[in-house]
Amino acid sequence: MASYSPLLLLVLCTLTVAEAQLKVFNMRASKLDSSFLGTPDAYVKVFCGSATLGETSVRHNTENPWWDEDFTYINARENDVMRLEVHDHDFGFDDLLGVCQRKIKRGTHEHECFLEEGGSLHYTYTLG
Repeated sequence: MASYSPLLLLVLCTLTVAEAQLKVFNMRASKLDSSFLGTPDAYVKVFCGSATLGETSVRHNTENPWWDEDFTYINARENDVMRLEVHDHDFGFDDLLGVCQRKIKRGTHEHECFLEEGGSLHYTYTLG
């Protein structure tokens, strides 16, 4: 029986750092700050740890955009840092309107964060 102890310990250690699937969805912003050039053309870039999950489509000329894209990452781990960057699409250079960062936890969570340049981003994520 003693020869199984190291194997059992290895299996238990593997389970504690198991990867899980992260899904980010239901993103919408409100009261985004409009520049002197008019209302923003906003989009969101999504990251988990060092992985880039993608970016939403651009919502033109609205201070209250919403996005119906979902982003999935199968190699997420609890306490990884998820980062959402809200940008204003412009000719030449896109302006960063704000960043939302959070350590992810198991389960489904809704959050709202306030952006540096004004307005807020609401989003939902599931880690399981």
